[in-house]
Amino acid sequence: MTSDDSGVNEGGAERSGKPRDRRRGVLRGFRHARDGAAAIEFAIVAVPFVIILFAIIETCVIFFAGQILDSATASAAREIRTGKAKQDGWTAARFKQEVCTGLSGLFDCENRLHVDVKVFSDFSSAVMSPPLDADGEVDDGSFGYSSGDKSQIVVARTFYEWPVFFDFFSLSMADTAGGDRLLASVVTFRNEPFPW
Repeated sequence: MTSDDSGVNEGGAERSGKPRDRRRGVLRGFRHARDGAAAIEFAIVAVPFVIILFAIIETCVIFFAGQILDSATASAAREIRTGKAKQDGWTAARFKQEVCTGLSGLFDCENRLHVDVKVFSDFSSAVMSPPLDADGEVDDGSFGYSSGDKSQIVVARTFYEWPVFFDFFSLSMADTAGGDRLLASVVTFRNEPFPW
């Protein structure tokens, strides 16, 4: 590069005779540069945003699964209420199978679904045991099946251990010792006065 006496080189940039001035100019330019600010701000905001997004999605899926379980339980309980289950000699396994028929492919009925159907003399005596024991495990030892006779009070309960996938900073929706969310559906009714 050649320069003339005007202090400007061929590229049009002013010459500075001191290296310190050049360093100060670079630092001043770095201080005012905003090229990566958006990327850094996005990186700071992205992690909480993704956590909240996954929490919302999981909450929606759990709510949807609970609604499906409610619908399937009500449908199976209708067979008890009308006397069809009594007439066909249903067992707990058959009632469970009927509930599973109403569940979509999201459910693992064989291993995670628990059913409990009991008969009571009146509505005020319909007191049920809690589904979880002191350790947070599903306690199905007291569960049973009885469809009852005509005009009797029946309480049909179903429980499903829904797996929880996202557990961020102990803000999990899990309520069992195994880290699952226990979905529950309860249908209470009086059997119809069927003739058998």
